[in-house]
Amino acid sequence: MVLKLYGVSYASGGTGLVAMVLAEKQVPFELIPIDIDNGEQKRPDHVAKNPFGQVPVIDDDGFVLYEGRAICRYLAEKYTDQGTPLIPSNLRDKALFEQAASVEYSSSFPQVAKVAMENVIKKDQGLPVDEAVLGEELAKLSTVLDIYEIILGKQRFVAGNEFTLADLFHLCFVPSGIRQGGPDFMARRGPNVTRWWTEITSRPTWG
Repeated sequence: MVLKLYGVSYASGGTGLVAMVLAEKQVPFELIPIDIDNGEQKRPDHVAKNPFGQVPVIDDDGFVLYEGRAICRYLAEKYTDQGTPLIPSNLRDKALFEQAASVEYSSSFPQVAKVAMENVIKKDQGLPVDEAVLGEELAKLSTVLDIYEIILGKQRFVAGNEFTLADLFHLCFVPSGIRQGGPDFMARRGPNVTRWWTEITSRPTWG
């Protein structure tokens, strides 16, 4: 049975993240489009798969799983010996991966989400953008990336010298969330962040 991915029909957010992991792992899948603009994610048949009424969700031969990062970890570990290794097997390397993944979730992603809420979501809803708030949140994001600059000055990727899910997680929301800063917002950081961002967005499975 081909794995089913329930999500948006465009490469964005958690759906795009899971699709990229599937591509990195060379796993065929069937995309089941969910029209979130019209509230299909809140229909009873979808809520039966994800009680929070959100996407993405996978159905892997009857095994149903929701939450993008959890899905990615599941796929990376199920297909350990296939495609790109995305989670280290060595205990200490895995600990460094979990450290980097935690930083993305607790420090980077929340800040990107705040920028997106002010700039992207408000615009999509036809609401006025508070430029002062947006500028403040972009400045806070820049502060986070200043720390990344230090980290990436010592290693190639966020968890060490190998590409992992921790790097890939940054592609979930950053490209759309920082639209206000321009398409090259990340590439206009320090040289280490620029190098890292250019490398991970140049992967054949991205874009």
